[in-house]
Amino acid sequence: MSQHVPPQVTGPTGPGTPRSAGPTGPTRTARHPHKHALDVAHPPPGPGNTRAVLLPVAVVLLVGAVFVSVYLAAFHAPEPHRLRVGTTETGTAQAHLNQDLERVSPGGFAMQTYPDESAARDAVQDRQVYAAYLGDGRLLYGSANGAAVTATVTTAFGTVAHAERHELAVEDVAPAAAGDTRGLSVFYAAFGLVLAGYLFGMTTYQLAPRLQYRWRMASLALFGIVGGLLIATIAGSTGFGALPGPFLPLVAVVSLMGAAVAATTMVLLRLFGSAGVTLASILMLILGNSTSGGIMPSAYLPDWLRPLSGILPVGVGVRAMQGLSRFQDDGLARALVILPVWVLGAILVLYLKDVFRRGPQAVTPAPQSAAEAVPVPGPAAG
Repeated sequence: MSQHVPPQVTGPTGPGTPRSAGPTGPTRTARHPHKHALDVAHPPPGPGNTRAVLLPVAVVLLVGAVFVSVYLAAFHAPEPHRLRVGTTETGTAQAHLNQDLERVSPGGFAMQTYPDESAARDAVQDRQVYAAYLGDGRLLYGSANGAAVTATVTTAFGTVAHAERHELAVEDVAPAAAGDTRGLSVFYAAFGLVLAGYLFGMTTYQLAPRLQYRWRMASLALFGIVGGLLIATIAGSTGFGALPGPFLPLVAVVSLMGAAVAATTMVLLRLFGSAGVTLASILMLILGNSTSGGIMPSAYLPDWLRPLSGILPVGVGVRAMQGLSRFQDDGLARALVILPVWVLGAILVLYLKDVFRRGPQAVTPAPQSAAEAVPVPGPAAG
């Protein structure tokens, strides 16, 4: 007996008519369309992908190369260039002193003459000079200038004293803070603040690109004030004691320096877009910190780096911080002039960029759909 096989039901065929899935449901292809996606080759990388691959590599390596080059140029083999020193010797004795110093370090020292020991002592304590030779092997110096300066002046004037048949007798008239024998605490305190200012300048536009101008300036002021209070508290006499100067003047200098770095970063970001981040890192983090004088005075820097120490906010602020702590307010007046110029100049540029040039906002029709209501990223006038 033959077995009866039920006939298969088929639908009509023709263009645009799908096959019937049959009694068991859809075919494997219909149920799992994603399995065939694995067999599709990805398109070759286009110009945008190539740029996304190469640009981060180029930018980061550029910053790294600049960092290594600048710091090696500054600190690989530092030598003093007309380091300011003083003496009470005159006439032939001073001529011999200059000759001895020139033999030790050609072009390394610039001599100042003082009438007596008291004037020479005040000059070292005010950091008008980094050391003062009183004759007969006696040397006044300040260890707060750092280990590099101490080694330089004691070695050089030790040679002078030996030529005069004396043993060098040193007196530290501007000692470093307790526990800061190398005088590097101010550099680390300043570096932390500069890094914070740089990050603030970037993130304020990244997190709130349409924040109104007046609120962005309020945020900048808040960062500067709180940063000044924080650093002065941590590094000052109530914290580690690395910056034992008067609290309120120290807060003022640190706040202005932090605000100057942050505002300058904001300006570079607004003027040059993403390239401004690279420019700010080179200007503020690399050039600023390397020329700050926190590691060693600007007299040890190459000729092409030395002028930046007295112009960039970091160098100006570090000198004032050191002066408030150890050198009878040396650099304070200069900082209270230059740092506000950086801050106010940056604020003016941001005003011109975000408010003045944009003019009154035009009235636009109400959006027709939710998609049209999405704002375009960018700073808004305040």
